[in-house]
Amino acid sequence: MTPRQRKLLFQRLQRINPAPTTELRYSTPFELLVAVILSAQATDKSVNKATAVLFAVANTPAAILALKETGLKKYIKTIGLFNTKAKNIIQTCRLLLERHAGVVPEDRAALEALPGVGRKTANVILNTAFGHPTIAVDTHIFRVSNRTGIAAGKNVRAVEDKLLQVVPVEFKQDAHHWLILHGRYVCTARKPKCGECVIADLCEFPDKTPPG
Repeated sequence: MTPRQRKLLFQRLQRINPAPTTELRYSTPFELLVAVILSAQATDKSVNKATAVLFAVANTPAAILALKETGLKKYIKTIGLFNTKAKNIIQTCRLLLERHAGVVPEDRAALEALPGVGRKTANVILNTAFGHPTIAVDTHIFRVSNRTGIAAGKNVRAVEDKLLQVVPVEFKQDAHHWLILHGRYVCTARKPKCGECVIADLCEFPDKTPPG
């Protein structure tokens, strides 16, 4: 895909969704951090359902830490891997209080030092909570990037590095959300909706599905 085609692709995604954002519901960087940790191998819908109740009771590191693992599990037991996630969130709350005065750090290394926070989660926090032009590559973005030819790569880090290299600077802030939403609702894994796709003519995927 040429630079001109990439620019046109993002212009079209921008036109249909001028202000993309995460579908996780949150009101503070800490709430977003908890929601993203919970979202691993879970749907945003299931996370939002759980956090709506949890955050009404506890939405700060100190308040969640006070619940302890047992108390936290009661709120997130409907989410996959909730035992491990509860342990990580409790440990993360403790470290936030000990190292960062209860504030989510705006720093990649500090974020990745928190239990349950890897590179992808750190990218989401830096981008969505703090406005950094990072791109978190999940399964949707990995698929869309390879299918379309925007940024082909054999693993998520390779795709991330390529996207950061080739996405025009004016689109870099929102590229993560455009690509994840496109992969979630249009360029789906089993049967992409190529007939509804606004970038189908730019896409290099050889097995496009017919309209209808």
